Amino acid sequence: DRRVKKRTARALWQIQLNAAVRQEGLNYSKFMHGLKKANIELDRKVLSQIARQHPEIFKAIVEKIKE
Repeated sequence: DRRVKKRTARALWQIQLNAAVRQEGLNYSKFMHGLKKANIELDRKVLSQIARQHPEIFKAIVEKIKE
């Protein structure tokens, strides 16, 4: 079930991103829309890793989106 594995991994990344973004005062959909508007082309996997391992960098990304 390779497809199911990919689906569950993406869902996990979305949940992690939503939790990290809510601490910064946004929600997931506004965060993703802001990424596209700011031309920040990072995928969900990388963003969730940054949010977990480097919260200060993730906070800088969120601040860039809020501008």
